[in-house]
Amino acid sequence: MNWSKSLLIAASFLAASFQVQAQDNLINALKSNQNDNSKAGFTFTAVINLGNTSIKNQGSSGTCWSYSGNSFLESEMIRMGKKPVEISQIYTARQVYLEKAKNYVRLHGGLSLGEGGQLHDVLNVFRTYGALPREAYTGLNYGSEKNNFGEMTSMLDNMLAAVIKSKKLTQNWSKSYEAVMDSYFGEVPASFKYEGKNYTPRTFADQVIGINPDDYVGISSFKDQKPYSKFVLLIPDNWSFDQFYNVQMNDLTSIIDNALAKGYTIAWATDVSEKSFSWKNGVAYVPTRAVEDMTDAERSNMFVGPKEEAKVTEDQRQEAFDNYSTTDDHGMHIVGLVKDQSGKEYYIVKNSWGETNDYKGYMYVTKEFVKYKTISILLHKNAVQKEIKSKLGI
Repeated sequence: MNWSKSLLIAASFLAASFQVQAQDNLINALKSNQNDNSKAGFTFTAVINLGNTSIKNQGSSGTCWSYSGNSFLESEMIRMGKKPVEISQIYTARQVYLEKAKNYVRLHGGLSLGEGGQLHDVLNVFRTYGALPREAYTGLNYGSEKNNFGEMTSMLDNMLAAVIKSKKLTQNWSKSYEAVMDSYFGEVPASFKYEGKNYTPRTFADQVIGINPDDYVGISSFKDQKPYSKFVLLIPDNWSFDQFYNVQMNDLTSIIDNALAKGYTIAWATDVSEKSFSWKNGVAYVPTRAVEDMTDAERSNMFVGPKEEAKVTEDQRQEAFDNYSTTDDHGMHIVGLVKDQSGKEYYIVKNSWGETNDYKGYMYVTKEFVKYKTISILLHKNAVQKEIKSKLGI
């Protein structure tokens, strides 16, 4: 093992060790982005409000991608006229952790670890492993009512650090890896009862949920990629190296608008570390100037009522991604559209941090913010307008 590989392993382990803490720190940091009287300054009127299931809480875990991705599938069940079921978010996460570990070992540690993932991971697990209802697999096998992955994650990452040091690898490591997850999450049932019928994860996915993973597309927008072509999105949590369709920046919101108008919700991966993103007040927008340049009075009034916004350009979007101002922080679920009292439109966004903000787990995000800070979206291919589908070859 050479010096560069030693550094890589050390860095990967250190990053993974702080994964859960980083998620908690992000939520705590966003608590400072708030005003006490924000809600009184807004009057939101619903334009589109599509069916979605109850607000969940991911607890101390980096599983937003699984919560938002499965929330999206639950809304797809509603759209298709089915009775929605709460899908086990932890079953999805468990299978992703196993597949990610396999890639990590094959790449001799040259892959990001930790609890993060991408929205398409939910579909990939559905395709390969099926799904479980949460009532059959809560993942809470360690005396807690909420997710708390810190101890387990440290054990799993230590194990993989030892595995990749092997001169000749055996297949026993994966059984040991799964055994650790069994001890924290519980063993995956080979079969289970749901509403009086027996299912396996495969038959439950096919017969009860009933979506076709091939009907869904991941879309992003970056100026350094060829427009209307597919590319691998180079972010640490795209551990599976899945491809996305690249569109122009303004296409992002036109696609979302078209989807909502046709009754489709959208899974959304985005940066939420901006000071103009307030989880407590449930509002996110793009200020006309940097928060650091605002007066104290302006900062104290940031989330009290509608504000004028900057117009984002494709160059600004690309630069923010390239200089790490835009980072792959969080996955959420766009379920509708509202207007404020000035007529400005905002997307209704469902989060997985519990009912802990002014809007009981939902928030309102402007279109400029979505253009600026979106990492990717996931939606049904029929939700995309014909002219863009034609350009993409879908």
